[in-house]
Amino acid sequence: MAADERVFKYVRLPEGYEIVHLTWIDPQKQESLASYAIRMAERIDTSQPFVLIGLSFGGMLVTEIAKRYPPVKTILIASIPLSAQLPGYFRVAAALRLHKVVPIGMVKTAARLKRYITNEKSEDKKLIWEIINSSDPAFIRWSMEAILTWKNEEMPQQVLHIHGTRDEVLPARYTKPTHIIPKAGHLMVMSQPDDVNRILHNALAI
Repeated sequence: MAADERVFKYVRLPEGYEIVHLTWIDPQKQESLASYAIRMAERIDTSQPFVLIGLSFGGMLVTEIAKRYPPVKTILIASIPLSAQLPGYFRVAAALRLHKVVPIGMVKTAARLKRYITNEKSEDKKLIWEIINSSDPAFIRWSMEAILTWKNEEMPQQVLHIHGTRDEVLPARYTKPTHIIPKAGHLMVMSQPDDVNRILHNALAI
């Protein structure tokens, strides 16, 4: 939820595209996911054609941006376009308001420990640990609330949805991807970038 542009280090787009990263901004008090997304979108140059790409939480954000500023294509990676596709245990957590009481330190520790059983390269595991350690607890707390209270029933137009069969955060069985990568987990952009890049090139070749 607090990963930055460093996780896209292996992503390569076809010639002719300029990559512009939308960095996180500070959320306002009790701000919704949709409201936050539109504020992020203020930095997009909509005077020329553009493509939106979002990973995980970022995919939910670009889904909301696409409703206000239609892109040429919306690309979701290890994400979901509809709030109804959140796993049932997310809704249970929301009903019990677990996101309000679970210590963020525990969330970070769990994320760090998970790297021992994931298949990223050693250097990438170190990078992910750095991202986890430097992430803002207040932002993580807000994003948990934003995801669990997100309501969206509108599917983006021209959507490309890449998902892995071993995504442990947002399991593929709860959503309907256009492209499936076998044995890929949630951070497939780092663990299986060649597969991701091949799909992106096929979809975006000018």
